[in-house]
Amino acid sequence: MPKDSVQKKTVESKIFVTFTLKFLKIKHGMKVLYIGNKLSKHGLNATTIETLGPQLQDLGFEITYSSSVKNFFFRILSMLVAVSFAPKNARILIDTYSTNAFWYAYFCSQLARLLGKKYYPILHGGNLPNRLQKNPKLCQQLFGNAQLNIAPSGYLKHYFEAAGYENVVLIPNSIALSQYSFKERSVFAPKLFWVRAFAQLYHPEMAVEVLVELKKTFPDASLTMVGPDKDGSLQLTKELAEKQGVAVTFTGQLSKEAWWNLAKDHDIFLNTTHFDNTPVSVLEAMALGLAVVSTNVGGIPFLVTDKKEALLVADGAVMEMKNAIINLVENPILAKKITTEARNLVHTMDWEVVKNKWISVLNTAT
Repeated sequence: MPKDSVQKKTVESKIFVTFTLKFLKIKHGMKVLYIGNKLSKHGLNATTIETLGPQLQDLGFEITYSSSVKNFFFRILSMLVAVSFAPKNARILIDTYSTNAFWYAYFCSQLARLLGKKYYPILHGGNLPNRLQKNPKLCQQLFGNAQLNIAPSGYLKHYFEAAGYENVVLIPNSIALSQYSFKERSVFAPKLFWVRAFAQLYHPEMAVEVLVELKKTFPDASLTMVGPDKDGSLQLTKELAEKQGVAVTFTGQLSKEAWWNLAKDHDIFLNTTHFDNTPVSVLEAMALGLAVVSTNVGGIPFLVTDKKEALLVADGAVMEMKNAIINLVENPILAKKITTEARNLVHTMDWEVVKNKWISVLNTAT
């Protein structure tokens, strides 16, 4: 084995040992163990564990997290250690996705079940309905034995209940609305903004393809894309832009505050994903006053209504998305109406409203 690989494995082993020792010292009074991918320090976007967790701490809950270990295998092990040493009366929250991260949720839930500890999957994966069909037995073991399944969207609540799960409660994704500065626009220019991790699931190339078509009508159209690379899609998107001869601004990963500030120089937010649940970036865009144009997939039509809070187009429909953007630019009254309705919607998802649902769920758990 190459020397670099040996050193890397040694470092990862030391990290795992450190996490093991840490959880051996868990205090019996801990109230919540939060399981999820806490990986922003490794250059990935912050996920719910890094936003919801601190919010729950501010409410007075004692939170222990797992895990920020980068290596997938060692991360699962550290999560299992955390579940093993969590107090018997702990509330175990588990961020649950539909692809690779499904497996840490499954293994952690089954260990908790074996140890008689109550756990609460927080449903995030926009493709979870397909997982319910593909792996019904595993899903029954995971979701059927949960104390409660927390659905952050009507979309997932609908599909889980349709699959026969009665232990589902809706607690929507939230944002701290007071942190956002709503920019009221009277004119909407073709200044496009895209924020997501670069991954095939989120179809970043579509944004470039839309820009190419849009420039035929508006030569001064621009596109800024914010986010880290997840599966090599960033390089593919850059190559596509170069091949098509369009200039795209790629910022890499930015802090929330940085991209919120950058959003002031843009007017239209693109969401190009193939699958989705209730993307927080879309909520944030609406809170900032950007007009949203999104693919009509997964939980999106459960979140917004076409021509009310956003304009929706078919998955992968480049020309349809281009025409939607032209409609906003040429009809500022429509664009302003949409952004106003969107702002009204996110008010219902303000943390000051949603926090009461979390308090109710966690305080009534026994």
